[in-house]
Amino acid sequence: MTVPPGSPSLHGGVAVGPDHADTRPVGRERESDEAHRRLSDPDGPRLVLVRGERGVGRTAFAHAVAERLRAAGATVLALDCVPGDDTRPLLLALRLVMALTEHRRQARTVTEAVRAAEQHDGAAMAGLLRAALAQAGGAVPVVVVLDDLQHADAESLALLQETDFPRLPPGVSLLATAVGRGGGPGLQDAHTIVLPALGPDATTAMVARRLRATPDTGLARRVRELTLGVPGAVDALLTGWMRDGAVRVADGHAFVGARTPAPVLPDDDRFVTALEALGEPCRTVAGALSILWPLGGRTAELIAAATGLSAGAVGDGLRDLVAAEIVEHLPGPAPTPGEPGRPRSHGPHGPHGTHRPGPDGPEPDGPEPDGPGGRNRLPLVAHAVRERLGPLERGRLSATAAEALWAARDAAGGTYGEGPPVVDLLDEPDAVAHLADRVAEAGSLVDRDRAVAELTAAARRLHPDPEGRGVLRWCRAVCHLVERPADRVTALHRYAKAAYNAGDHRTARTIAESVLRDLADVLDPLSLQDVAVLFTAATADDLDRRALSRLTTERWWAQLPLPDLVAVTGRALALGRLERWHEVLDLLSRTEPVWGAEARTRAKPAYFRAVAELALGRPERFRAALALPEAPYLDPGHVHALATTMVDELLSGRDLRAAEALLAERGLTADVLAPHSLFLWHHLRGRWDEALEPARWMLANDRTATPTAAAHLVPARTAAVLLARGRPTSARRLLDAARGRPGGPLEYALDAVEADVLRALGDPAGAAGALRRGLDAADARGHVAGTGELWASLAEVHAEEGRPGEAAACLGRLERLAGLPDGGRTRLTYLLASARVLRPDDPATAHRRLREAVELARARRQPFETAVTLVAAAGAGAGPPGLLHEAYELFGTAGAALSRFRTRAAMREAGTAVPGRRQATVENERLLATLIAEGLTNRQVAAVLRLSEDAVANRLTRLFTRTGLRSRTEVVTAVLTPHHPVGLRDGPDGS
Repeated sequence: MTVPPGSPSLHGGVAVGPDHADTRPVGRERESDEAHRRLSDPDGPRLVLVRGERGVGRTAFAHAVAERLRAAGATVLALDCVPGDDTRPLLLALRLVMALTEHRRQARTVTEAVRAAEQHDGAAMAGLLRAALAQAGGAVPVVVVLDDLQHADAESLALLQETDFPRLPPGVSLLATAVGRGGGPGLQDAHTIVLPALGPDATTAMVARRLRATPDTGLARRVRELTLGVPGAVDALLTGWMRDGAVRVADGHAFVGARTPAPVLPDDDRFVTALEALGEPCRTVAGALSILWPLGGRTAELIAAATGLSAGAVGDGLRDLVAAEIVEHLPGPAPTPGEPGRPRSHGPHGPHGTHRPGPDGPEPDGPEPDGPGGRNRLPLVAHAVRERLGPLERGRLSATAAEALWAARDAAGGTYGEGPPVVDLLDEPDAVAHLADRVAEAGSLVDRDRAVAELTAAARRLHPDPEGRGVLRWCRAVCHLVERPADRVTALHRYAKAAYNAGDHRTARTIAESVLRDLADVLDPLSLQDVAVLFTAATADDLDRRALSRLTTERWWAQLPLPDLVAVTGRALALGRLERWHEVLDLLSRTEPVWGAEARTRAKPAYFRAVAELALGRPERFRAALALPEAPYLDPGHVHALATTMVDELLSGRDLRAAEALLAERGLTADVLAPHSLFLWHHLRGRWDEALEPARWMLANDRTATPTAAAHLVPARTAAVLLARGRPTSARRLLDAARGRPGGPLEYALDAVEADVLRALGDPAGAAGALRRGLDAADARGHVAGTGELWASLAEVHAEEGRPGEAAACLGRLERLAGLPDGGRTRLTYLLASARVLRPDDPATAHRRLREAVELARARRQPFETAVTLVAAAGAGAGPPGLLHEAYELFGTAGAALSRFRTRAAMREAGTAVPGRRQATVENERLLATLIAEGLTNRQVAAVLRLSEDAVANRLTRLFTRTGLRSRTEVVTAVLTPHHPVGLRDGPDGS
């Protein structure tokens, strides 16, 4: 979704809160059409009853249908039933007679109806009601909306039940709503419409409308899992998250952290009040059920044992909860006591709920009468109930669950965290997590040694825990349970690692420093070295550069009881994260006898030295290090960490082939990569929609720094994507937001993209200034890696401005870098830049270099880079026009709308037909509208599209004519509004 000019939500923005302005129900089109059609039909039913579970949106649906009928000319009368109405006999009938007769100004009938209600005269009220209904019809149809009929008094419902609606004259109809998918108030001759929970797409659309932003896949998945698509629960969940500041927005996309807990519903929430209204023993049973439900057939027995309730009271409570549709019976047979459970897929809505049919699926008539157990229908409500339990009560229930599950595992012959899951109703990872959660909550109420072993095994089994099941929480619990000093320091180290992997750098830093200060005598030098690296990395990622500077000094480390090896390793990493490369090499050179004697302790300092040399333009040692010569001497965790760190550097240098080879050699896949690595991976592979998802999350949470020689790659390459998609203003805003204070990480990657933005907008002088700024800063620190992009761009700017001498000087600097073993990226950059500079005066050399560039780009297998190279070769006549068609498809795969537009222009210039003329027209209009939404003037649009201002004006006129839009403001609205009638969207995901 394009962000309007001036919006602050590109970098670190916070969503302003749920938007309740649009009350149209989402995903109810089929049911709405049915209700409208039947109520509009003179021969249709006189009474339509809308049913559905609590929170499904019956009221909003009925009001939306009523508004459609009102817009069609009907008179709509609304009567709301509220709790307490059932204690006043004939109240609803009285209100219905009054509404119908006051509508026709029949005061006498109103008086008679009041008297009948006061005297509880049902017969008189029945006659008045039949007469009012019979006389209400006329030239203008009347629709009466009766909302929440479950609160109505029994006498009035009986009168409605006895009313022969088919015999009533046409002209009046009733649209009633009642909670519940089955049972409850029934009405004779009513046509019933049952509203199901929303399907996945409709739920996501509802979230997008409420947050005024497109939810990322993680947020959409969590909403579906916690609410099962029940609109009232969706709204309550989003309201709670927004209240807690948990939802963040970047570039029009909304995110919530995987480890962000669900909010606790307030006391006045509809789901909470429904449970409270049942009283005891329902409240106690529901609380116990929120913890014990996965134990299936033994649940009721365990609830009784844990709460002290009798078996009869537990059964009564369960039946009342099921009747109120707060709890549902679980399907399937109960497991035999002592028999290990069987894994069962939990369906698309996650581990807490069974699959709910979408709008087109069947809806059950009601809960099953019997089953092996029960659970709260909505996981969000189960969470609210569980969180209302006191810590002692929760611990006691969790201990009951843990001991029951352990007994089942013992009977099955399993060990800690091994063998089949013992929770029949969950998939294996969720079963492991459930047991670990229960053990963590039980704490000292269960066997400490077994609890520590269980939690440790679960943390290892589910590492790295991208879905936030609880590894960090379990590691913290272990720290509270262990008692022996040696075990405690190991637990603290594991907890610090888990915190770092979870992005909680402050906690990781605090724990690691406490180990270095207070528990150093318990660990061996290799383990201390690992803790020092973790501590230094966490300090850097916590963005505390002042503290990081202190870690570069010998004095800081000398105050701790640490071996020299540990101090040297920590100092070297701190210097590297501050980009003080020469100092890294000097320190490691002077201290090599300290760290280089033994393979296990050598691995990290040797890698820091290789990265420092890489940054200074000497990549040979880093390339040799890719073979991981120390791997046979390291444990798998260290090898994994070192390999993924090397992958980071390779991806930052755009060497995708080497990164792929390293992962394959180590038996790893891309899904083990950190978010910044995953962004770089997808970006180079041309899968930009997938790349933007982690990028936006990092931007929203201010976590864009990468632990590589180039710290600003995420905002820089994200801005490059935005530019290629026709969003230069958004790209520039992102670059500005990413810039830090003087003395921070080098910003040459930002400068390179800013120059591209300025060149696109027709400002070569500004572009040259940005490039010189980046090069000067890199030269001041001796940094060479990655500067080839800046030299190439500056050479092209000088050539375009007619300064061949300065362009040649830039090419000379670039040529000296082109022979470096960096996977061919700098060589390719040199070939393209030199061909553009040389083409006017030496076309033969330019053609030769372009042909070499095409061959090299194809070998590197990066779609966008390849497409740029193909366009350059075809445009200079160094290749057949067919290369343009190949580039056109590659740009389309990446969603590079601006690059595709320029390629279409090159095709027309080459006399080559553009495929898909209609699609091309649509893309042209979308791109033009996007540029307008970016706040560009006609002159700037002309510069970006490389057209004349007159041509831009003509295109705008055609856009207005075709769409019916009348101004730039309306164009911006069309671009920003999902599903706008004009359909002006700028990418398959609305990016």
